[in-house]
Amino acid sequence: MCGCLCAVGQVKLDSAGRDANYVKSITERSIKIVDGLNINDGNVRNNVLNIICNRYFKLNDIYDKNKDRNAIDAELYKHHFEFAADLANYVNDAQIEAIKDGMTYGVVPKTYKAHLEMIPGLKENEKLQILNWLKEAREFAIDASDSKSKHAWFGKYKGRINNWLATRGYDLKSEREGWYKRIEAAKKQK
Repeated sequence: MCGCLCAVGQVKLDSAGRDANYVKSITERSIKIVDGLNINDGNVRNNVLNIICNRYFKLNDIYDKNKDRNAIDAELYKHHFEFAADLANYVNDAQIEAIKDGMTYGVVPKTYKAHLEMIPGLKENEKLQILNWLKEAREFAIDASDSKSKHAWFGKYKGRINNWLATRGYDLKSEREGWYKRIEAAKKQK
């Protein structure tokens, strides 16, 4: 645990000494994520909100404090798993997935859906591999310092997925063209 649980089970917002505008910005960003979780218990909602905010604060502290890439990576690794563990005290696995997706711009579900639509003939094991790689990318992206870095992780893994699909005999250019034609045809039918 990251030590953010108080004796009474309340998660304290780690905002002391932080710029008020920064805290407001992080809180607003985190509220958007929590709003999608349909949490009815106000206490649980507040604790989850504070865990998410505190995660953003922790990442900011790691990147601000450490100038050496190895030191940053060591700190990120040290604190990576506590985030999901803290959330698991209040929400289920599906909600944790939704939080991670919210913190990474929904790239996993959007990209996975796009692959399924682009290549309708994917086998079940291929779909699973694509999803697993996207989730792996998300684990790195969730700890990235900014949106550009988050998207770079997904870009790296999209390249891995495309290369892998090509080795399995998929002609991605042809699949993409077919997908675009299906999209255009669906637009015309509306």
